[in-house]
Amino acid sequence: MENFDIVLRPATAADLPGITEVRISVEENLLTLEQLAERGITHESVAASFDADAKGWVMEHKSEIVGFAIAYRDKRSIFALFVLPQYQGRGLGTRLLDRATSWLWQQGSEPIWLTTGASTKAVAFYEGRGWQVVGTEPDGQARLELSAA
Repeated sequence: MENFDIVLRPATAADLPGITEVRISVEENLLTLEQLAERGITHESVAASFDADAKGWVMEHKSEIVGFAIAYRDKRSIFALFVLPQYQGRGLGTRLLDRATSWLWQQGSEPIWLTTGASTKAVAFYEGRGWQVVGTEPDGQARLELSAA
């Protein structure tokens, strides 16, 4: 599989089944459908956020969603960024992160932030791209921030 076969494009509500499949297929920060619903994260809530203040992007390979990112303008944050395990290490996460951070900065957001599991590979991924751990959330998640250079 070559990276030129992978397409990055804006997400739509029609992509939510594929986005959900990626979200529940990851190895770290894994949440079940039930756990997502308990947090208010459903197809309906995400679709509504796309109509309000969020924007999403998907990575597709042969019409299958293999990664996604969602950012919130009003919260100045990256809400989610996940790539299927078998597609990791190919630069897809970096491309998604770059797209989401660029969009947030275009909205006038600075600094931007996100949270992730404190002892996950994701922390090193973000730190390797200039993000800094600035604290720990009440739920134990690491809070990272990034300012425009």
